[in-house]
Amino acid sequence: MPVPAPNLYPDFNTVRLSHVEYRVTDLARSRAFYVDTLGLQVTGDTGNSLYLRAMEERGHHCIALHQSDTAGVDVLGFKVWDDADLDRAEAWFAARGRPTAWADRPHQGRTLRTSDLFGVPLEFYARMDRLPPIHQKYALYRGVRPLRIDHFNTFSPDVDASVAFWNDMGFRVTEYTEDEVTGRLWAAWLHRKGGVHDMAFTNGRGPRLHHTAFWVPNPLNIIDLLDLMSTTGWVANIERGPGRHGISNAFFLYVRDPDGHRIEIYCSDYQTCDPDLEPIRWDLKDPQRQTLWGAPAPKSWFEEGSMFQGVTPQQATLNATPIIAP
Repeated sequence: MPVPAPNLYPDFNTVRLSHVEYRVTDLARSRAFYVDTLGLQVTGDTGNSLYLRAMEERGHHCIALHQSDTAGVDVLGFKVWDDADLDRAEAWFAARGRPTAWADRPHQGRTLRTSDLFGVPLEFYARMDRLPPIHQKYALYRGVRPLRIDHFNTFSPDVDASVAFWNDMGFRVTEYTEDEVTGRLWAAWLHRKGGVHDMAFTNGRGPRLHHTAFWVPNPLNIIDLLDLMSTTGWVANIERGPGRHGISNAFFLYVRDPDGHRIEIYCSDYQTCDPDLEPIRWDLKDPQRQTLWGAPAPKSWFEEGSMFQGVTPQQATLNATPIIAP
């Protein structure tokens, strides 16, 4: 099996993914997309930055939008168990030659800034400002009714290497796509919080962010969003779906924000809490791998992604092609 044995006792304890920070070129237009259309809740507005959370989240934000001349991604954020884990994380990344620095971050406690082996910018914190619960304030539910941030997916130039690095951090593989010819990984899904994934890697020029996903109550919310987007000027921003993935079994929709950042709307995957759960293998050429039913993914889905600020992508070392829609 091409995936490493899970590291059940990592040097530091990551609880879950937490947040993403996007650079956007028109903050008002981005607000119309994320707040008025998707339905995320505003928790902070500085004039140049907008902080948002989903309906079930108690932390201050799961996404931050920063006005900028160029679009991009500043950082992917993760929550650790306690403050001592931050010191252990600093030692872990430094031992692997990764840069480490302590940062002052709005609405967060002590925060470690670092990067993974290919330069994906990461930050880890133990404490974020807590807000009152709003999950039963149903008058606030709008758009697709996003409940929580669910996962990140990034293009990696070497998925095997990315999986080995993140596995050592304690992220466990739930499903993976193997190229039968080379025996190498084309994609992999890894988790901490007990869903199918907090972090995923797809073979391609990278690192680049493929998408950020939000969990919604059920498929009907996705249908409602499609009706809303198609009648409020956003129909061209619908990229793929709706459909159901073979991998994760999730019902999905992919949309693009005004700057092209890809957002997945996602529900119906399964629980993965058992530490001895065996990863599920998929062959790259299996047509139901990416799409159990629905139209195949378009070419843009395999080629386009958001750039991480200050990071130069590398070409993928694996030359293998999945099924692509005409």
